Amino acid sequence: MKRFLSLLLVVSLFATGCVPGFEKQEEVVQDPAQQENTEQAIVPRYKISDDYYQTILPYKPGETRGQIAPRLNSRVDVEEMETGLMRMAQEVFPSDSYLYQEGQYIKRGTISEWLKRKTGEDGLGLNPPLVRGKDTEETNENSPIYLAHIQEQNYLIRKGEDQVELGGVSIGIALNSVHYYNLSDSEGGYPREYTIDAEELEAEGKKIAEEVIKRVRTMEGLQNVPIIVGLYKQSPANSVVPGSFIAKANVASGNNTIGKWDSVNEEYHLFPHSKTTELYRDDAVRFENFKLDIDDYFPNHTGVIGKGYYSDGEIQQLSIEVNMEFNGKAELIGFTQYVTGLLVEHFPNYMNLQVSISSISGQEALIVRDAGAEKPFVHIY
Repeated sequence: MKRFLSLLLVVSLFATGCVPGFEKQEEVVQDPAQQENTEQAIVPRYKISDDYYQTILPYKPGETRGQIAPRLNSRVDVEEMETGLMRMAQEVFPSDSYLYQEGQYIKRGTISEWLKRKTGEDGLGLNPPLVRGKDTEETNENSPIYLAHIQEQNYLIRKGEDQVELGGVSIGIALNSVHYYNLSDSEGGYPREYTIDAEELEAEGKKIAEEVIKRVRTMEGLQNVPIIVGLYKQSPANSVVPGSFIAKANVASGNNTIGKWDSVNEEYHLFPHSKTTELYRDDAVRFENFKLDIDDYFPNHTGVIGKGYYSDGEIQQLSIEVNMEFNGKAELIGFTQYVTGLLVEHFPNYMNLQVSISSISGQEALIVRDAGAEKPFVHIY
């Protein structure tokens, strides 16, 4: 599946060659979530690609809009959790049959309550209660905050000629790989962090997911729809690459328990990086040779950094950022042509590739080659 998550849709049109493939699908439908106000919803006229869900218009923001960014460590985690959950949903709710809508059922206040620590028998918090130790450090490490956020996505299916209904729901459970806290003034008063054991985090995440499903099944409209639930392990706060989903499960219509979990083997790696070289030496060598050739052509560049997406141990996508200083348009054009040649020379075409060339003035050029494509798409701004 094409996975250019950060690429503008207009670029994807050219890169995937799907401009002639627009499908005319404008229709007026009645959205069940809007029936109280007897509003009509519209399915957009054009469908870009089966890689993207169509949404109904007017676009309805989700109940938890604005809550996710403060809860996750970085923008890359915010984006990956949302798009990764969509990618997971494609397996059960294919985009050629379902429409997308942000979550409308789990209320904002409900999520806020669920994200708290458990207090008392009737507390709604899904994070563990504080287990007091001899000091703040021991207390936090005995009871770290596992749950960072919960995201809901709705998938609608057409019902007759002029209606849609809820066909499925996906729920993302974002988990903290690192618990951050502050010591009191008497203890030194500075920020600390505690790395949560991976197996412990996954086990606790599954317990949280079970409780979320039980609660969701009591909500009006969600009692009988199929649900996908995914556990997302977010990256540390200082990471430049996002975290990843580590487990997923399908909950059949009407079920209020999760029967079977499936592992999700996907991850992002930074280039250049010693860990990437250790795990994926061939890919690291290709990137290093690409970088060295840029150094030979233009030694005063400010940096070449890559981000690779891996699924089941195989690289699927590589995004590269090149920061340069240019003295004119001709120099930019020549350099872009040179980099395009390097991209074709160094990287096999079984992976999706994206190279973004920027300067102090902003983005200067974009090079895209989809997996299997013979030629890259090049755009100079």
